[in-house]
Amino acid sequence: MIQLNPYLTFDGNCEQAFDFYQSVFGGDFTFKSRFSEMPPDPNLPVSEQDMNKIMHVSLPIGAYVLMGSDSSSDWGPPTVVGNNFSLSVSVDSKSEADTMHAKLADGGNVTMPMDDTFWGDYFGMCTDKFGINWMISFNEQAAN
Repeated sequence: MIQLNPYLTFDGNCEQAFDFYQSVFGGDFTFKSRFSEMPPDPNLPVSEQDMNKIMHVSLPIGAYVLMGSDSSSDWGPPTVVGNNFSLSVSVDSKSEADTMHAKLADGGNVTMPMDDTFWGDYFGMCTDKFGINWMISFNEQAAN
C-alpha cells in the first residue's frame, strides 16, 4: 500500500510551526528529532548554529501524517516560501522504492539517491521534471 503525505521545509522555525499545527489539529508528535541527534557524517556537516534545528518531525492528522524539518544552511538548498514542501511516499519494498524514485526523477533531478539511512528507512529524494519535490521511503519494520 502506498501512503502519500505532505512534507514541509522551514528556515529555522519548524518547531514553532509544528507546535502551532499541533494546537490546531491536536494529537501527539510520533517523531521529533534535532540535527544534533544525527550521527556525524562528513558528507552532511551540520554547523553549531543548526544543531538545535528540527531534523524531522511527524504529526498524525486523521489518516495522514504532516511531516517537516528545518533546512540546513550547510548542505540544504535555501528555503523559498511557496516551494518549501515535498510529497513523501512510503512504499512496500525496496524495489518499489527504486522504481518509483527512478520514474519520478526521469527528466528531473536526483537530490538524494536511494540508500539505507541511520533512522532505518531506505530513502531517497528527487525533483520531478515539473519542479515537484519527492521523498521516497521504505521501512522494513513498518512493512512487516
